[in-house]
This record gives sequence, C-alpha cells and structure tokens, in this order.
Amino acid sequence: MRTIEIKVPDIGDFKNIPVIEVLVKPGDAVSKEDPLITLESDKATMDVPAPQAGVVKEVRVKTGDKVSEGSLILTLEAQDTAPAPAPSARSPAVAPAAKAPAETKPATPPPAATPVTPYTGPRGDIHAEVLVLGAGPGGYTAAFRAADLGKSVVLVERFPTLGGVCLNVGCIPSKALLHIAKVLTEAEAAAHAGIEFGKPNIDLARLRAWKSGVVGKLTKGLAGLAKQRKVQVVHGKGHFASPHTLRVETAEGVKTVSFDHCVIAAGSSIARIPGFPYDDKRMIDSTSALELPGVPKRLLVIGGGIIGLEMATVYDALGAKVSVVELMDSLIPGADKDIVRPLAKRIEKRYEKILLQTKVAKIEPQKDGLKVTYEGANAPKPEIFDSILMAVGRRPNGKDINAQAAGVNVNERGYIPVDKQLRTNVPHIHAIGDICGEPMLAHKATHEGKTAAEVIAGHNAFFDARTIPSVAYTDPEVAWMGETEAQLQARGAAYEKASFPWAASGRAISMDRDEGITKLLFDKSTRRLLGAALVGVNAGELISETVLAYEMGADANDIGLTVHPHPTLSETVFFAAEIAEGSITDLFMPRK
Repeated sequence: MRTIEIKVPDIGDFKNIPVIEVLVKPGDAVSKEDPLITLESDKATMDVPAPQAGVVKEVRVKTGDKVSEGSLILTLEAQDTAPAPAPSARSPAVAPAAKAPAETKPATPPPAATPVTPYTGPRGDIHAEVLVLGAGPGGYTAAFRAADLGKSVVLVERFPTLGGVCLNVGCIPSKALLHIAKVLTEAEAAAHAGIEFGKPNIDLARLRAWKSGVVGKLTKGLAGLAKQRKVQVVHGKGHFASPHTLRVETAEGVKTVSFDHCVIAAGSSIARIPGFPYDDKRMIDSTSALELPGVPKRLLVIGGGIIGLEMATVYDALGAKVSVVELMDSLIPGADKDIVRPLAKRIEKRYEKILLQTKVAKIEPQKDGLKVTYEGANAPKPEIFDSILMAVGRRPNGKDINAQAAGVNVNERGYIPVDKQLRTNVPHIHAIGDICGEPMLAHKATHEGKTAAEVIAGHNAFFDARTIPSVAYTDPEVAWMGETEAQLQARGAAYEKASFPWAASGRAISMDRDEGITKLLFDKSTRRLLGAALVGVNAGELISETVLAYEMGADANDIGLTVHPHPTLSETVFFAAEIAEGSITDLFMPRK
C-alpha cells in the first residue's frame, strides 16, 4: 500500500464551507465514491467522496472546520498501485454551478452540438423529441425553450399543477407569507412614529386562501403557456425504464414515454435528521409550515440557514415565540458575519433565543409538547416547545428516478454529474437544477434549463455564469454574490473593502430602517469588483446591479461614475464605490 493525500476537489465558487460531519475514522476501509465528510452550504448538505478504495490512515479535519478547494481531508493507504485520480469535480459536493472569478469561459468546453442519433426503437404510449422530467422553474423553462426552438416536447410533473416545489410549496408561497409578515411588522413599527393600528386580528383560513390564490394565479399561467406552445403535460411520477423510455405512474395508470432527448429536472426533497419523531404532527417541515396549520405559542426552528430564518420571520410576525438553534457559529453560514450581524441583532430582540454552536440531541413527544435536549458548550437545559420546524436543507432526488436504468451516473448523495452543457454521461440526457449540484436555487435552474434546451436544438450554448447571487428574504434581507470576504481571506487575495452604512442613507433613514450595510470588495490592483453583500430592506432587489457589474468586469470607477437616482437604497452601491475611490462626500473619510 502507498499513502496518498485526499483533498477537497474543485467546488466552484464555494469556499470556507463548514464541515458538519466526519463520516470516517482512522482504520476504516472505504470504497471508491464512499462519502468521507459532509459539508453544509446555505441551503443544502453535500458530501466529498473517496476518489479510490483504501484504508483511512489519518483524518485531518473535524466537525466545525471550514474547508475550500485544496484543503487536506485525510490520508489514505490506497489499495492499488495506479496513480490516484483526483476526486470528481462532478461529485455531489462539487458539481459547480459557477466558475472562479478569473475565468471567462469553460476551461475545457465540450464539443458543440454533439450529434445524437434520433431514437428508432420501440415507441411508448407517447413519443417526444424532448422529454422534460420535472416542471419546476428549470423544467418548464427547458420545455418552453425547446418548444420555441421547434421541438415536440412532453413535460412530466408529479404535482397536479406546474411549477414544482418552488411555485407550489417553496419560493412563491413563502414570499407571499413573508409579504404579510412585513406588513404586520411595519404596522407594529409605525407606533414609533406616532401611528398606532392596534393588535391585528389574524384569520388563518383567509390567509391560507389568499396564499393559495397567489400560487394558483401563477400555476394557471404556466398551464396556459404550455398549451400555447403545444407542450404536452403528463401528470404523474416518472421513473426511467431504459435510456430512451420513461414510465409515468398517472391517475389513469402507467404510461410510457419514449424520447430522443431528455432533460432531468427532478429537483430535491427536504432533508431530515435521523431519529426524530417525524410521525408527531407537532414536527413540521418547510412544506407543512407553509400550510399554516396554526400558530404555536412556542416554536423551535432547527437550522439557522435561509429556509429556517425565512419561516421564523413569518411565524414571529404571526405571534409565535420563536427560538432558533444552529450547529455552526453564525446564522446563514454562507454569508460574511458582518453582513449577517444586523439581522442577528434585530431578531435577537424579537425571538426568545438564538442558540449557535448547539445541536439538538433528542426530541421526546410529551402530552404538553415536544421536549428538546441540546448538546454543545452553551447548551441550555431541556425545554418544551409546542411545535418544531425542521429546516436543515434539501437533498437531490437523483436516487428516486431509477436513473441507472437509463445508464445515468448518480453520485452517493443523489446528485447527477454534468458538464458545462448540462450533459450527463449519457449524451442525449441532460440534467439541470438542484439535482445536478449546488447552489440549489431556482434562478440557477432556469438558466440551466434554457441552456440545455438550446444545446439539444444544436446551439453552441454553455452554462457559464461567473456568479450566482443568494438572497435570504428575512427582515432585514441578506444578499450576496461573487466572493465573500472570508473566501478572499482564505485564498490570500489582495482586496479592498468598501462598506457604506445605511445610517448615512437618506432613503433608509426616511424608512426608519437604517440598520443596513452595503459592502463591495475590489481587487487591490485592478480595482475590479470581486464580490458584494448587502443587508437591509430589499437587499434582494439591490444585489442584481452588482451581479451585472461583476459579469461585465466593472471596477470601482465604473460604479462610482454611474448616476443613481436620489433618494434611493440603490445609491448605497454607488456610495460604497465612492468610498473605494476616495471621492465620497456623503461621509467624511480619511484622505487617500
């Protein structure tokens, strides 16, 4: 045997990702592709697999450590004599959705429009030039774009309506409820200015109906778009039967769909921590929380990431006493701590407690509630909650579609590896969205869906985003893109930070919400934008300007010379650039 070092492979733009679990110990025998450690980004967990079989000699990381590409995980006594291949850049932990900032095109682009021979075998009950499995944002985008490019398209969806998890039980209903939460908290805050509305009377039945109406309007719109494009929709759960056939379990029985090309857009499912009493109705997840079964007196949210904090925002506004428990040392681990701090300060005043670096060890159902026992240095005594919301991320559905019957590779955690044209290892089958890698975001999926459809139609298209923005729709909102400051420090980059406090923004002060911050990060030599982060009202709307600047290679001078309307929150981006240039007049800064 020979000893080799196993390091974190290419993980795209993700750096300083927390290790939440070490799955092996010295002396363990591992096979190729066995998971070694589990990492946690802001919305999901992911594994780093073993590149080959061997015996673990020494583990060099522990739970709570933060790792990036090239970080040493462990040493392995390899069982063969061939050179050890690097861990796959398409493993579930590392299927990159965006490339490093310095790149401007795929490093090794796949051949354009690889010819795929049309399927000439036995036809199913339905045949399509392009089959799309899953009608979420990525799936319906792929289907509609393929139809616009002249392809006959069949769209298979497990829900009775189009839109997938995002539209039906995710992004859209949660944002509808977050809007109501904002109305409630702003009405409450108006008392500070002498305007008092009194305690709101909340009718949960009418609120549910309104939320369902928002979802219904959008799902009906998608159905209309599918009909206009002559996209055939089949409702049911699909599983591959062969490389060119899908079996769909519909209400009318099993139907087979044969296809020339396929786009897998089967998404992800809610992750669970084993051993908790999920059969107890007082245990809820993000889906059941959106159904508003009631407003508990005391609610514990397990998971201080985006999903957990968004739902905490809703239930806090509706009157629940909320506590949040998070394993890591900061809320929203993917964002810089200074950007998260204004959010943390605000909710610390509103919530019962926020427990960091704390783990829920046990949940015991009792007559008067769910008894929770904690672990950690600052763990409080066991306490009882009326309801517990599990919000520890999502897992891809790669193992749920029988992909092996089509010859499609699926990694240990259910991710499907793809190239820059979203192809799987089977040339006529593509995969997009949550199922092909981080980040699990709808706006990533839609761009990937469009690219996959164009590749199938023969276009020389690539998914080549330099960055993908992230937003937590909390109160205040948190948004970031490009590299974070923690990532720049980890790679030893020479950068300059320019932070503009919203306490100096006329618009923020007039809204009585001046706790915000706009932070821009620039390359010290080229002055180009490397990253941006905002916390404050409507930060999710403001981040797009910085994404465009990043994609266009803008520098501090470009942003600082762009005229912004006054008074607006968008000016804070302009002011931050002026700070970097040393030309700001709205603050007094030391002369450069």
